[in-house]
Amino acid sequence: MGVRMILTAFLKTLGQIGDRAFRRVLFLGVGLSVLLLAAIYAVIFVLIGWLVPDSFTLPWIGEIHWVDEILSGASFLLMIVMSVFLMVPVASAFTGIFLDDVAEAVEARHYPTLPPVAPIPVFDQIRDSLGFLGVVLAVNLVALVLYFFVGPFAPFLFWAVNGFLLGREYFQMAAMRRLGRQGARNLRRRHGATIFVAGLLMAVPLSLPLVNLVIPILGAAVFTHLVNRLIVARPATA
Repeated sequence: MGVRMILTAFLKTLGQIGDRAFRRVLFLGVGLSVLLLAAIYAVIFVLIGWLVPDSFTLPWIGEIHWVDEILSGASFLLMIVMSVFLMVPVASAFTGIFLDDVAEAVEARHYPTLPPVAPIPVFDQIRDSLGFLGVVLAVNLVALVLYFFVGPFAPFLFWAVNGFLLGREYFQMAAMRRLGRQGARNLRRRHGATIFVAGLLMAVPLSLPLVNLVIPILGAAVFTHLVNRLIVARPATA
C-alpha cells in the first residue's frame, strides 16, 4: 500500500509539471540551485587562481606552464561530482522556501475542497529549515568518514542516510501545514516506513548530476500528496 501510494503521488507530480503555478516554482527552484552551485564553483575558481601560480619548475623536467588553467578546468569536473553531495543540503534548505508554494499548487489541482491553511510564520520556517539543515550537514559529515570503511557500499549508505533525513524533513514540513508541529510528528511516527521509502526514492536521483536540480521541488509535491492521502482527503481529481 505504501509503495503504491508513493508511486501514485510521484505520477501525479509529473502530471502537474505543465501547470503554470507549479512550473513557476519548479523553474525558480532549478534557477536558484544553479546559482548556488555556480557561486560555489566561482569561489573555488578564484581560490585556485589566487593560490596556484601560473607555472613552476620541477627537477629534471623544467618549467611547467598553465598550471592554474589546468586545475581550473579540473575544478569544473570536480563541481559536477560535488553537486551530488551539495544538492542534499540544498534540498534541505529548499523545504522552508518553496514547500508552501508547491503545496498550494498541488492542493489547488488535486484537493480543491480542502479548507485553506494559515501560512507557517516566516520565523518558524527559517528556524525549522536551519535546524534541519544543521542536522543534515552534521550527519553527512559523520557519514563521510564511514564511506571510507564501507567501500563499494558507500552509495547505499549515502542513499539510506539521506533518504531517512530528507523523508523526515519533507514529511514533517508538509504535515505541519495541516496538523501543526506535534500532530505532524505523531503522524510521521505512525508511517515511518512509507516516509523512509519516499525519502529514499528522493535521495537516489539527488545523486545524479543535472537530474538532481529538479528533485527538491518534485519531492515537496510528492510529500504534499502523501500527507493528504494519509490524513486529509482522497484526491478530488484523477
